[in-house]
Amino acid sequence: MKYAKLFLITFLVILLAAQCAPAAETPAPETGETGLPLFYGAYATPIEEPWDGVIHTALQKAADEGKIRYEYTDDIGYSGDMERVLREIAENQKPAAIIGDAFGNEEAVRRVAAEYPEIAFAFGSGLGPAEPNMAVFDNWIHEPGYLCGMIAGGMTESGVIGVVGGYPVPEVNRIVNAFIDGAKAVNPDAKVIVTFINSWYDPPTAKEAALAQIDAGADILFAERFGVIEAAVEKGLYSFGNMSDQYELGPDSVLTGPVWNMTPTIEYIITQVNAGTFTGMDLKDFSMVSKGGAYLADFHGMDAKIPAEVLDQVKTREQEIKDGLFRVDIKEEPPVSD
Repeated sequence: MKYAKLFLITFLVILLAAQCAPAAETPAPETGETGLPLFYGAYATPIEEPWDGVIHTALQKAADEGKIRYEYTDDIGYSGDMERVLREIAENQKPAAIIGDAFGNEEAVRRVAAEYPEIAFAFGSGLGPAEPNMAVFDNWIHEPGYLCGMIAGGMTESGVIGVVGGYPVPEVNRIVNAFIDGAKAVNPDAKVIVTFINSWYDPPTAKEAALAQIDAGADILFAERFGVIEAAVEKGLYSFGNMSDQYELGPDSVLTGPVWNMTPTIEYIITQVNAGTFTGMDLKDFSMVSKGGAYLADFHGMDAKIPAEVLDQVKTREQEIKDGLFRVDIKEEPPVSD
């Protein structure tokens, strides 16, 4: 009887201790020897391509600031390698997060994300997020694209403006349509020629398309893809970059351009991963002007080439966008050439 009482007392003490113990916390991300979480970039194109280059730049910036460890694989392509590469990354590197572009690889990315719910997946995508760990983002730079169109409309002397884009998909269409709307807001009679090269990264073909537009009378060009600025430089014409500040590609040609800044998005993801609260969500707002995710590239002194009245109009409209007083329409249907 004595041992039975002793056993009962011991059992009650153990039970009480278990009830008073703190609840288990969400496991912290793998941090490795440095104590920093590993963020891995998975890119379908070479990082020289502006879209993936912007993501890479933001992740590298976070690594340089000592917030994360960063590794990446680029030029994965669209022939079925993405799924294999993502699984290898998940199994061998065990990162806290994998970030990249899912365009052309949507099913592969989502399959792997579902298999590794402990890893945060954040990918550029034309589809929605998926719980628990598949977040999506996109470049929402139509607002500065509109401002560039205003400049083009106010500066063209021939009345013909050229635009060379990748594919006529919603993500590209909204930038090009906003550029066209901006041009016609200043110059209703302007003619805009739009050419799609059906590639995300083919500078020679983009250059060839730009030269054809110049032959058709275009005297100012919007380089939605790499290669166009080279044509503008050769012909001594003004141009606009895209995604990043591309002034160095043509110091006497590039006036400015819509810039996509991924840093606000990356900072948010890092905070969520570190707190163990990352979830599948649409990160759209972090790529908008209001959050600092989009803006006009520095003029690098090229604003002196823009007529003062045009520049004043652009600055006024830019402030109205920031203040929420002007909305640039989001048009994702394929643009129509004049």
